[in-house]
Amino acid sequence: MEEGEAGDKSATRSRRVLLKLSGEALMGSQEYGLDPEIVDRIAAEVRTVADLNIEICLVIGGGNIFRGVSGAAKGMDRASADYMGMLATVINALAMQNALERNGVDTRVLSAIPMQSVCEPYIRRRAVRHMERGRVVIFAAGTGNPFFTTDTAAALRASEMSCDALLKATKVDGVYTEDPVENPNAERYETLSYHQVLSRDLRVMDASAISLARENNIPIVVFSIYDKGAFADVVEGKGLFTVIDHGE
Repeated sequence: MEEGEAGDKSATRSRRVLLKLSGEALMGSQEYGLDPEIVDRIAAEVRTVADLNIEICLVIGGGNIFRGVSGAAKGMDRASADYMGMLATVINALAMQNALERNGVDTRVLSAIPMQSVCEPYIRRRAVRHMERGRVVIFAAGTGNPFFTTDTAAALRASEMSCDALLKATKVDGVYTEDPVENPNAERYETLSYHQVLSRDLRVMDASAISLARENNIPIVVFSIYDKGAFADVVEGKGLFTVIDHGE
C-alpha cells in the first residue's frame, strides 16, 4: 500500500506496552461469556512477552459479558448501561488475572471504580511501580466514567503509563481497505497516519482513542491475537501488523 510498504518495524520494539483486548476475544465460539481455553492461551502469550523483560499492562473490554445481559439494559439510560459494561470488564480482568497467575505471572488488577474486596483502586504511581517490579497490570472498569469506551480507556492508560506502544489485538492481522472476511481481495495497510484513520473512518478504534494516542505520540499497532505467537512477534518488530502513527 502507498501508506508504507516497508512498514515501520522499529515502532513495535518496546520496553513497556499496553495490550488492548476486546471482551469478544475471550468468548471463543460461545455466544457470550468466557472460554477458559482462549483465556489460558492468551495468558500464555502474555507470559512469553513478560519473559522478554517487557513491561505489560492490559485493558480488556466487556462485550462478552455485557452481551449476555444487554437485553436487561434495553430502555436504560446510557450512563447506567455503561456502568454495567464497566463491571463486566472487572469480571474479565479477574479471569485474566487468574489465568496469568496459573501461568506463573505476578499480576495486579487496578479498577477505576474502587472495589477493594476484589482488586486495587487505580492509582497511577502504584500502577507504574507494579510494572517496574515485573508485574503485569490489568486496568479494569474503563475510565470510571460513562460515555467513554474501553478503547479510549486503553489510550488514556497507555498515555499515563508512558507506554512505547498501544497494541490493539483483533481478529485480523492489521487494518485493511475493506473487511477481509467479506472481501478476500482487501489489502492490508503496513502503516497509516492517525489523520488517515480518522479521515477515512476506518474504525480501528473510536475517534477519541485515536486522537488521544496522536496527542501523546503513542503508536497504535493492530495485529491478530488469534495467530499463535503474534504478541511476542509484534513487540520484537516481526510478523504481520499495521502501525498507526504520525507518518511522514
